[in-house]
Amino acid sequence: MSRRRTTFGKLQRDRDKQARQRAKQERRAERAEQGSRDDATESPAPEVDQATVLAQLADLHAAFDEGKIGFDDFEARREELTSKLRID
Repeated sequence: MSRRRTTFGKLQRDRDKQARQRAKQERRAERAEQGSRDDATESPAPEVDQATVLAQLADLHAAFDEGKIGFDDFEARREELTSKLRID
């Protein structure tokens, strides 16, 4: 007995099914990649002792008042320290 050839319609359905499977796999991979990127960017900052940060700010202001550091350095360091402060 000879094998019957598959019809064009069946071949087309199989190709469409494979294309949908590939698209689904690509969407899953994109979501997994996006999820890992979101997790990396949303990681909480480590806890910093607030008293230490306030003491550093006081030292920074004292150094600026005494003329030991310039205004640009003062502003940059102050911005860095104030970003570490936790506001309740």
